[in-house]
Amino acid sequence: MTVLTLPTWPWNLVRDLAGAHSVKLWLVGGAVRDLLLGRPVHDWDFAVDRRAMELARAVADALDGHFFPLDEERGTARVVLKSGGQASTDLDFARLRGEGLWADLAARDFTINAMAVDVRGQLVDPLGGLADLDAGCIRGTRRTVFTDDPVRLLRGPRLERELGFRMEHLTEGWVRADAPLLVGAAAERVRDELSRGLAVPVASQFVRRMDRLEMLTHILPEVAQLQGVEQSHPHRFDAWRHTLSAIDIVDGVVATATGEPLPAALEACAEVPASAWSELIRRMGQFAGPVRSHLAVVASADRDRLLLLRLAALLHDVGKAQTRSRDQDAGDLYSGHELRGRETTVSRLRALRFSRSEVSRVGSMVAAHLRPGQLAREERITRRVIYRYFRDTGDVGVDTVLLSLSDYLATWGANLRESCWARRLDVAELLLFHYFECPEGTVNPRLPVDGHDLLDVLDLEPGPEIGRLLDLLREAAAVGEIGTREEALTLARDSVESS
Repeated sequence: MTVLTLPTWPWNLVRDLAGAHSVKLWLVGGAVRDLLLGRPVHDWDFAVDRRAMELARAVADALDGHFFPLDEERGTARVVLKSGGQASTDLDFARLRGEGLWADLAARDFTINAMAVDVRGQLVDPLGGLADLDAGCIRGTRRTVFTDDPVRLLRGPRLERELGFRMEHLTEGWVRADAPLLVGAAAERVRDELSRGLAVPVASQFVRRMDRLEMLTHILPEVAQLQGVEQSHPHRFDAWRHTLSAIDIVDGVVATATGEPLPAALEACAEVPASAWSELIRRMGQFAGPVRSHLAVVASADRDRLLLLRLAALLHDVGKAQTRSRDQDAGDLYSGHELRGRETTVSRLRALRFSRSEVSRVGSMVAAHLRPGQLAREERITRRVIYRYFRDTGDVGVDTVLLSLSDYLATWGANLRESCWARRLDVAELLLFHYFECPEGTVNPRLPVDGHDLLDVLDLEPGPEIGRLLDLLREAAAVGEIGTREEALTLARDSVESS
């Protein structure tokens, strides 16, 4: 008999409250798995024989947490605990499904998630989860595991990446057979599982595994369609392999740009000359703190900007399948693929129920991912050019710089030319310097007048003309053409009279 020693917090308090409410309680699911593996536990799942909602409320009151009913009919609720500056801890409470604990465990997804611990610390393992845990095996609990809940299909490849495990052969067959069911699954839940998969280390392997298990075409068909889309020099790979490389190189660029060591597990990063990473560290190190803080901002739910950057890397070339043309001299061309890609990206992310701000952010990165490279071909980058770049991209311009660098490294790999890379870094350094170090001068300049001044002094009516004039003045201020109230009003007056 296996007995676990559980962390005293929050286990002791929850166990004691369950006893006080005459409720039978078990710790179940992923929390048990992670405790057995020695991994930290952030989300605690408890199964109770009755009065789950009541127990959850009592725990929330005792721990000063937030109580959220999830499904009152099924008796499920969540308690969210937050401490200053730390990630939240979720405690989920659910009434047993079926007739007793064993039936509840048998209804779960994988054997390694179908274990429980009782109030004495004894392990309950009716399906052999501990043996599969020791063997590094992900095994479905029964043939109907995915037909009962198709979103579980995505959980398998994610757990493979998170735990370093491998899915058992029979379970793989069930996944392939049931993969089409993802089309009818709840979009919000598919979104959440996809996001968790993209958050794992070496996320390209999660994407590749989804494809091999025949799931990708039912979730992100536009990405699956990149397979076999050939690309001309300087590209080394077709659009599919290039995309997989770009996903991982994003993590390499972010790590080095924020002062972290280059992730050793990223094979795509190893293809890039070491000198390129050294130069990136030297140029971008000055922005390490600001870039780290920028990417840590949560966009929606628990999805931060770094996750959205990875998502943009996954989608940045989806427009190529629709815009491919052949030129006898130039080879394969993809004119306008970034704009078509934005349309495709926006449509797909909306279908997956990402928030409006997330859709806009990722779509903007896809649309603008070529712009830093275009700037690198300019002989001189003026303040006007910098202002217009951030006028069009906003704070997404920072993420786009990182995406562009990643795209470039994924394209060239070992064939990278140092002089061209240096020019790309010139542009990245210049853009980030203006964004982080002097935003009020170039990126978002302060004006000596506002819309009310233009209405009063120029005797204008409210409407689009005011917005046009303010845009004109901001650009003039960014390049140093105006500085005083009088200069601003003169420029606005001249513009009105000449229009």
